[in-house]
Amino acid sequence: MNCYDVIIVGGGLAGLTAAIDLSQKSYSILVIEKKKYPHHKVCGEYVSNEVLPYMNSLGVSFAGIQTKSIKTLLLSSSKGKSVQTELPLGGLGISRFAFDHLLYKRALEMGVDFRFDRALAIDYQEDVFEVRTEKDEKFSGHLVIGAYGKRSVLDKNLKRAFIYNKSSWLGVKAHYKNDDFPDDLVALHNFNGGYGGLSKTETGAINFCYLASYKSFQKEKSIENFNTNVIAQNPFLREFLQKSKPIFKEPLTIAQVSFYRKTAVEDHILMCGDTAGLIHPLCGNGMAMAIKSAQIFSEIFLEAFQTNDFERDKLEEKYRNKWESEFGERLKTGRLIQRILLNPYASKIGFTMARALPSLVPKIIKKTHGTKSL
Repeated sequence: MNCYDVIIVGGGLAGLTAAIDLSQKSYSILVIEKKKYPHHKVCGEYVSNEVLPYMNSLGVSFAGIQTKSIKTLLLSSSKGKSVQTELPLGGLGISRFAFDHLLYKRALEMGVDFRFDRALAIDYQEDVFEVRTEKDEKFSGHLVIGAYGKRSVLDKNLKRAFIYNKSSWLGVKAHYKNDDFPDDLVALHNFNGGYGGLSKTETGAINFCYLASYKSFQKEKSIENFNTNVIAQNPFLREFLQKSKPIFKEPLTIAQVSFYRKTAVEDHILMCGDTAGLIHPLCGNGMAMAIKSAQIFSEIFLEAFQTNDFERDKLEEKYRNKWESEFGERLKTGRLIQRILLNPYASKIGFTMARALPSLVPKIIKKTHGTKSL
């Protein structure tokens, strides 16, 4: 059985980005991903322009994809009070269907190996990892990156603390056709028990992805009823749903979306993207954070191996500290913003302040985003 330099469990943005970066330096990389590409995922599908320099360095080009250039943010309360502002960095509207597939093709060009299977167990013994899959294949590697998303059976096997806390959030995503929706806009609209984002993707379809509490959702018992009786109470969302035609046969959903704190290293596995920590979707920065976490790992890995200074404990501690330094404040700000927006009284005050002080919103946005120097 061949031993890879790095095995990456999960082939989303974080996993694919790390695979491309390390394969450029001639390391042997295996990515284990559940589903073949391309496929849709529950995601806001807006990525900050802070990722562009790093994507360019990896040879990833968006030239063949009609991404939308997003420059404007519209926020609304559940009652329809709104504020609009320019985004400090701007971003791209691109579906995960297209983005993940683009990175996958680049990874193949770089010689990355793929296995489309579900990883069931990761064992670490005598300084080597063994990863076992659902098809009962076994792979060994010197390092393992956990990039398998928000939650997995692996989290239970690793006895990660967050997995024992019941989450009260459900994620729902669908694409719609609506010719009146602006190409350069990302909109974040609140409703009773949650919030949703709207933005155009490369196909011209509008991605509507929302997060709802189980408490509010269970009363309606179906997505259709919830859209009609809860989401449509927001005037902006009511108009959007009335004027839009669904493209998906059925919306995609993800249950038990957890915002509890996670650790960046578990049993010597280095976690990237949502596996290490999930920022609230209202911040619109989860895709960029996933990419940035892969860059952080790659830089630390390369520094250790290219200088012949590899000590596992030292590398893990450095990654843990760098991850917290880069993302700790962003996650804290995201939790605070969510508490404000989901509290009717606090939200009312927040929107009043934002309308009176237009410069306030861009300053808050900057606290949840990086810079163009990514």
